[in-house]
Amino acid sequence: MPEFLKSKAVRIATVLVIAQAAVLYSSQRQEYMPVIRPLAGFPLDLGSWHFAQEGVVDEETRAILKADDLLLRGYTDERGRRADLFVAAFRTQRTGAVPHSPKNCLPGSGYVPLLSDEITLEVGRPITVNRYVVAHGSERSLVLYWYQSRDRVIAKEYTAKFWTMADAIRLNRTDTALVRVVVPLIGDDQQEATAAAMDFVKSFFGPLREFLPA
Repeated sequence: MPEFLKSKAVRIATVLVIAQAAVLYSSQRQEYMPVIRPLAGFPLDLGSWHFAQEGVVDEETRAILKADDLLLRGYTDERGRRADLFVAAFRTQRTGAVPHSPKNCLPGSGYVPLLSDEITLEVGRPITVNRYVVAHGSERSLVLYWYQSRDRVIAKEYTAKFWTMADAIRLNRTDTALVRVVVPLIGDDQQEATAAAMDFVKSFFGPLREFLPA
């Protein structure tokens, strides 16, 4: 990365300039909005991970998220490990419907952040995602999440916004998805929870790409 782009102020200013250009340019043409395969058809069996429970997203949460499609589902593997998968898919972000960062949503739901960093894992290629450890009462959970637009996986929120603007200009589309994995911690074993979450991501990353337009 060039030295001048390492400045946060420069990055923010760059995003604002691109945003203005994107709004001006994209307002003059009809956006291409791809058809999204219903997430309800997402596989129940993912390698060693198998369907355990269908989650319910209440109407109030749906109204806040404004996603075009949602998936909330629990899986367990042959070792008895548990992982929950949440996907919020958006066909367009021009109407004001945008992914909500778990770093903002989870604390508002009573979760206390204990750790926040990024990790890289291999899913046929390396991807970098957010790792977030939270507490809710006596319970501890490890969260992995990222923003996915077709084959692009992005951890940082401002980078995701940058690419949304770039795609609006280049491709006339702003579709994206928020992908989140939650694994409960047994005791305080963050290493084991991270290993379980990474294994789960590897099992569903390929199938999920079939549900996010290319």
